[in-house]
Amino acid sequence: YEEKGRYYPGYKEMIEELTTTYPLAQPIVGEEAQKGFIKQFGAILRLKNILTSFDDFEGNEILTNRDFQDYQSIYLDLYQDYRRHKEADRQDVTDDIIFEIELVKEIEVNIDYILMMVEKYRESNCKDKSILVDIDKAISSSMQLRNKKELIEEFIKRINVDTDVEEGWKILVDTQKEAELEKIIKEERLKPEETKTFIDNSFRDGVLKTTGMDIDRILPPMSRFAGGGRRIAKKQNVVQRLIMFFEKYFDLV
Repeated sequence: YEEKGRYYPGYKEMIEELTTTYPLAQPIVGEEAQKGFIKQFGAILRLKNILTSFDDFEGNEILTNRDFQDYQSIYLDLYQDYRRHKEADRQDVTDDIIFEIELVKEIEVNIDYILMMVEKYRESNCKDKSILVDIDKAISSSMQLRNKKELIEEFIKRINVDTDVEEGWKILVDTQKEAELEKIIKEERLKPEETKTFIDNSFRDGVLKTTGMDIDRILPPMSRFAGGGRRIAKKQNVVQRLIMFFEKYFDLV
């Protein structure tokens, strides 16, 4: 449509441009192509967010749910790549790139949906592999679930027709959470009891505090000759690992 002499493509045209310019079978190579894809898919997310409020849109999405999830997975891959690049360079290299992450979060599935799909897989006597494909695509296209992919895949490997999915999942999460924290404590030589208390408090409060005395108390003692830079680097590494651990398990405990 046109507005004030400017032409705006409709949803169908935007999808056609997406699938023609960025076919799923081909990787998106080069910074300009990646920026073009980010801009195009972001525009589709914004328009789709509006269209979903209309009943007539249901059934007219053009892209299949699987294909849309595949595109969203690529979008999130690029988001994470650009974010890592930004953190590594300590520069805002994404000033001209806008990621519609909040819109992604609005339409992504949660762990309850995944467990429902796992239950369907169990009910098929663990034979319907198309359900596993759906689970994989749902995880890859979700900001919330991506860091839980290995955990979910491990759970699926363990289930059989007699598994109580809800109880089995809880047991696995508790076991893996404890094992992963023990590994971090051992490898980073953290104080065990102080670290466990710190993590328990973080789960309770809903936030992992990366500054203050609480985080400093869990760090291992260091030689007075080690220098301040070494201690800062050690703290940064510990904080990064604990943040990843917290984000992985926070909404599961």
